[in-house]
Amino acid sequence: MTLLRPPLALLAGLLMPLGFAPFSQAWAPVVGLALIFSLLAPPRVSPGRVLLLGYLFGLGFAGFGVYWIHHSIANYGGGPLAAGIAIGVLVALFALIPMLALLLGWWAGRHYRAMALLVVFPAAWVLVEWVRSWLFTGATWLSLGYTQVDTPLAAYAPVLGVYGLSAAVALLAGALAWWGRRPLSLRVLAPTGMAVVLGGGAIGLDRPWSEPTADPLTVAMIQGSIPQSRKWDPAESGAILAEYEALTRDVFGADLIVWPETAVPAVYHQARPWLEDLAADARAEGSDLVLGTPAADPVGNGLFNAVAVPGDTTQFYYKRHLVPFGEYVPFRDLAGGLLNFVGTPLGDFSAGVSAEPLNAAGHAIGVSICYEITFGRLVADSLPEATILLNVSNDAWFGDTTAPWQHLEMARMRALETARPLVRATNTGVSALIDPQGRVTLSGPLFQQVILEGEVQPHTGLTPYLRWRDWPMAGVSGLVVLGMGLFARRRYQLFREV
Repeated sequence: MTLLRPPLALLAGLLMPLGFAPFSQAWAPVVGLALIFSLLAPPRVSPGRVLLLGYLFGLGFAGFGVYWIHHSIANYGGGPLAAGIAIGVLVALFALIPMLALLLGWWAGRHYRAMALLVVFPAAWVLVEWVRSWLFTGATWLSLGYTQVDTPLAAYAPVLGVYGLSAAVALLAGALAWWGRRPLSLRVLAPTGMAVVLGGGAIGLDRPWSEPTADPLTVAMIQGSIPQSRKWDPAESGAILAEYEALTRDVFGADLIVWPETAVPAVYHQARPWLEDLAADARAEGSDLVLGTPAADPVGNGLFNAVAVPGDTTQFYYKRHLVPFGEYVPFRDLAGGLLNFVGTPLGDFSAGVSAEPLNAAGHAIGVSICYEITFGRLVADSLPEATILLNVSNDAWFGDTTAPWQHLEMARMRALETARPLVRATNTGVSALIDPQGRVTLSGPLFQQVILEGEVQPHTGLTPYLRWRDWPMAGVSGLVVLGMGLFARRRYQLFREV
């Protein structure tokens, strides 16, 4: 059995990404976590074995889960060699995160096998997921709660957010691991009881958390499908704007017309007269134009990744959470030209500070740009004022990999947490309309130029998640881990004294 542990740990890690879109096998992370919890169950497991098996688990999880980063760097960054080095380093670093979660759970529950499997490992997992969401600017990809958007457990999202769903997955996994130690015993009550409790809670929470306000809006999302090779070529900018204009004029009359992230292939002020003339024509037909564009701050405070509502007084939302090495390069000055192969073609962006909704089509719209949709607390900052959420993105960087589908899955979680409809306009897909229950009501294909037209019903209300954010799950998880860890230490000292 000892020889089987390393490959089993790796297999457990490889199971985890199967829970995320586009595979959407919600059972897979439960089984994967149950397997690694069982392999590390105290007390007859050394710290060294925890580190080894936990790291192998992390390598499988990260290697399969974020392999798509290789595509973006190989095709749009430094080429295949740089991509190979970057993905190797990234996977090696990401694998440390689940390893540390497992080590923390083992340490806190090292004297209590039942408590370790049923409570402490799950609490440690959720605590580390939450910490990594903000530490070193935050890493939110592959949080386990996203795997449950299409299960009854999704009812927990408006109350406890994505980490509440992560806790549900981890608790089920712990119960399964406990039963798996002796499957023919009465321990079958643990997974059965946990499923009943969590399922009953989901049924009790399955209710509307917001209510419609005003009439539905008609929305047209322009998916330009502009290849990255054209997007920032100065010789192509006129043709790209002409394509967007033609597509936009075809849907004049829709209440809201949305262009994706950085659809304008220039800094806003360079195309301002043309854009504002187009917006004026749209308003004359009853439409408000909302577009993604780079924007220079009027007082010279930097270049921003922005969403604009052109008008007599143009409104801007400036992206607040930038992607390191994608939208800005840390330590660029120190590294000289070494890091010039990453970052944006226009230079480093600056971060915005305001979450104030934009006003368009008579409604307050909470805006997020690309990666920001993966941070529940950021999206929540524009609420409860916003009646509609809007996310614009450009996932062309990731090609036909799992990344665009995972990104859409995260957007669905934000709709669930806030009980708001969400409009998602992307350059190459997946563009979609999502209702307040996180269901996709309309979506488009990948890498096709299309116009998606549909209706969105604005909603108002304040979910428990919007009141409490992630603090309940972070607090309970931290108290469980700390309390069990201190109790185990005290117990050890008492035995020494005796």
